[in-house]
Amino acid sequence: MKAKELGKAVLPLMLICSVMMMSAQTLEVKVSFFCTNWGVAEPWDAFCARVKSAGFDGVETWLPADGPQRDAMEAALEKYDLQLILLSSGNGDTFEAYLENFIANLERAVARRPRLVNCHTGKDHFTFDQNKALIEAATAISKESGVEVVHETHRGRFSFAAHVTKSYLEALPELALALDISHWCNVHESMLGDQPEAVALALSRTRHLHARVGHPEGPQVNDPRAPEWAGVVAQHMAWWDRVVEYQRQGGKTALTITTEFGPPTYMPVLPYTRQPVADQWSVNKYMFEQLKARYSE
Repeated sequence: MKAKELGKAVLPLMLICSVMMMSAQTLEVKVSFFCTNWGVAEPWDAFCARVKSAGFDGVETWLPADGPQRDAMEAALEKYDLQLILLSSGNGDTFEAYLENFIANLERAVARRPRLVNCHTGKDHFTFDQNKALIEAATAISKESGVEVVHETHRGRFSFAAHVTKSYLEALPELALALDISHWCNVHESMLGDQPEAVALALSRTRHLHARVGHPEGPQVNDPRAPEWAGVVAQHMAWWDRVVEYQRQGGKTALTITTEFGPPTYMPVLPYTRQPVADQWSVNKYMFEQLKARYSE
């Protein structure tokens, strides 16, 4: 090829590479924020009005079993223009019964067309192959329905520990996580500094975050605003930052986060009176505001 012709061929390639590099540098990950209704007793309309006023994009909840409650939820979500993330799981005295119930519940959840479904999948005492069968059933339902299905890292589930979850992630390339890393801090009684490979793999496969702060002795600090928790809060923020960066590097343009500090007695309480040591709503709203400012476009 003559030099002149080579120059003509190389120039378009350089332009293409330049555009690709600029796209990678400017790719933004839009983060949508969801509010848990865990522990909420107020009617759906009042709750959704409060969620919308606070600035959240949607709600994460279990699908109500009661028909009128489902109708009230969907009416309130539509009225206040809020998105929906559904939780789903299974029950049963045997694995076969659990699998049947898990599939039925997940099919009901995807039929509501939520933004995604977050599954509490399996049991920590199920065999690897049993939990694998549940994950593969969820993957099939997700593909058939077109609704994204993720699996939460949670005590008592297949994903109860970092090193165990690593085995599933390595065996199942389509497995995507809802990362609640606070559970692992509790399970391993550490801030996971001795498991960098397992943590990095989990962060890279996360599609949804539960923004709760755990510590070596429990899955929830009493109040993330308290100065004594600054170190563990900073560590969780660093993990969440890496999730956002992995999304960007992978070409993903959207991520969902639910602030999920729980109610009493998940929230620590005083003895005798059982008075919670902090207000659940204000703690979740504080965490939402911190993360929204951190990840705003």
